[in-house]
Amino acid sequence: MSDALQNAKTLIAAPSVTPATGEVFDAMEAMLAPLGFAVHRFQRGEGEEGSDEAPVENLFAIRTGPQGSKHFSFAGHLDVVPPGEGWTSAPFEPEIRGDLLHGRGAVDMKGAIAAMATAVEDIPAEAGTISFIITGDEEGPALHGTRAIIDYMRAEGIQPDLCLVGEPTSVHQLGDMMKIGRRGSVNIWIEVDGTQGHVAYPHLADNPLPKLVAILAELDALELDEGTDWFQPSNLEITEIDVPNRAHNVIPAKAKARISIRFNDQHSGTSLSERVTAIAEKHGGIARPMISGEPFLTAPGAFSEMISEAVEAETGLKPEASTTGGTSDARFLRNVCPVIEFGLCNATMHKRDEAVAVDDLATLARIYARIAKAALTSE
Repeated sequence: MSDALQNAKTLIAAPSVTPATGEVFDAMEAMLAPLGFAVHRFQRGEGEEGSDEAPVENLFAIRTGPQGSKHFSFAGHLDVVPPGEGWTSAPFEPEIRGDLLHGRGAVDMKGAIAAMATAVEDIPAEAGTISFIITGDEEGPALHGTRAIIDYMRAEGIQPDLCLVGEPTSVHQLGDMMKIGRRGSVNIWIEVDGTQGHVAYPHLADNPLPKLVAILAELDALELDEGTDWFQPSNLEITEIDVPNRAHNVIPAKAKARISIRFNDQHSGTSLSERVTAIAEKHGGIARPMISGEPFLTAPGAFSEMISEAVEAETGLKPEASTTGGTSDARFLRNVCPVIEFGLCNATMHKRDEAVAVDDLATLARIYARIAKAALTSE
């Protein structure tokens, strides 16, 4: 098995702020093609750079096993969030300090993809079919990323049996948590129109702010649910209030706000959007929802047990099955096959001086190899 550390360094050294294209995918292809993988790369999106419709590069690689064999998929993303300022070393120049490898994407999630690429070297082609679902747009709008790869797979008649996403799920040490589901996410923009006027003559104006305040107060008072056996309670948060008014003596013509809801499987994006829309309209406003993903749960069973056994064999830990945290591309992949997330420690993801323990990279590669072998030989 090759060096997962070197693979991670190679990927980190290729700058890939979302939406990622080019060099980082060249590096990924160079890792997989010599192992017998047929690599298909393509772009989707035709908008201008910086827009939600900007071109996104994606990669689907497959090594086909004997006819009738199982098909196991690794999935993840090569794009990263902007590094920001104040790094101790250059964010795209991987550097080892002590027992840590530093660089943007070290844990989220180039380190995990490096471990995946290393793991498949230990799996013979006759063991079964293995594929890689790798996008350049998970940290961004995610419109032309994993969803585009799924469209390609369906058009080609490609159907995995199980899929493992390499998101950084571990909390305190590698192996202490896996994600068997995620809550859904919907963002809703609320607007209230009024009539601009002088504050001394309110009868000649229509102030939209009291209406917006009433909408937000009613929304903030909602208790959506109390949670379930596997999901924490849904929560609605007011994330932005905007009143474009620079004058102290003018009643504004418009007031706007944004809310974000993370919800469990007692709701759908549509049901919550309709509920918020009704409240907004009752007070004279309008609502524009954008559903980012629906909740999903891969119920504990054979797949989660495969992962648990592999983790315990390499670390001595039994990972907690959780649905906490934000969303990931598993929200799309769950429509393809059962999906679970497992990966590195998440303490430094999206932070300055992002870092992964060097030893964890090798351990994760061994874990991934065990999981894939178990999946390919499962009944």
